[in-house]
Amino acid sequence: MEYRNLGKSGLKVPALSFGAGTFGGSGPLFGAWGTTDATEARRLVDICLEAGVNLFDTADVYSAGASEEVLGQAIRGRRADVLVSTKMGLPMGDGPNDAGTSRARLIRSTEDALRRLGTDYIDLLQLHAFDAAAPVEEVLSALDDLVSSGKVRYVGASNFAGWELMKSLAAADRGGHPRHVAHQVYYSLVGRDYEWELMPLGADQGVGALVWSPLGWGRLTGKIRRGVALPQGSRLHQTAEFGPPVDDEKLFEIVDVLDILAEETGRSVPQIAINWLLSRPTVSSVIIGARNEGQLRQNLGAVGWSLNADQIAHLDAVSAVTAPYPYFPYRRQEGFARLNPPLV
Repeated sequence: MEYRNLGKSGLKVPALSFGAGTFGGSGPLFGAWGTTDATEARRLVDICLEAGVNLFDTADVYSAGASEEVLGQAIRGRRADVLVSTKMGLPMGDGPNDAGTSRARLIRSTEDALRRLGTDYIDLLQLHAFDAAAPVEEVLSALDDLVSSGKVRYVGASNFAGWELMKSLAAADRGGHPRHVAHQVYYSLVGRDYEWELMPLGADQGVGALVWSPLGWGRLTGKIRRGVALPQGSRLHQTAEFGPPVDDEKLFEIVDVLDILAEETGRSVPQIAINWLLSRPTVSSVIIGARNEGQLRQNLGAVGWSLNADQIAHLDAVSAVTAPYPYFPYRRQEGFARLNPPLV
């Protein structure tokens, strides 16, 4: 397993990390992802650690805390061997202070997460969304206190817009607070919006990307192709509907190229899609998920090899989309590109 620095921090994280969204799954979204119990979760953690995957990501909102509880049971007795990342900020109830990232909410939510995880510290605490109602200085001061107390080691964000992340980083610098070292983002061959603003920001500010849904909400599993019905019992129709829309023809074109590269490399379609992400600037780790041992071992096969330059270029071309103003076309013209060379 390759290990990379998490952004500009000194923390080393594996190129692949494990997303525990399938743990304790319930409800229309998480139930469709998976319903892994503690025994099954412990086996999946065993396999991850054997492969060098020691970063496990969850969130308080995943199955109303059940994911954190199951993960905590699965890592019991080996806390020192793993890195735990969790997220908070999204609603966990109907009360006025059951959502957001105010000081009161962050402190209470951290204590609740520590209890569910069965640990006394969180390696990476990420804000699950930007809270427009909470003063950024209040948020950062609360995170600073959590770090100073030893309950949190590093802080990050998830699903922030560019201006929201930059505002937070600038305020952290002014106040001497810990900076976000990670940004958990959606990024895939069928969803390359991350490249337009968040990737250059991450490169400039030293914020590493933790990529979620690298297979485009299940669209890049290799099961969706022109004129081919979904396998009986497939949950793809349930999970894909939660993700951003993707033009069917664009998806089919990308899968056609993935099929060609699968033939060339002897690798599977999902492995190629994940490996492509690992070649992108600012990506610290790609979060993989699995409902069972077979899926996990399949995804772990995305590392230990690399696509060549021509294969990467082929995927770049077929998955390219026209970015909105001001990112394209002006940024690609000679004068603009001279001042702001594109990262990809």
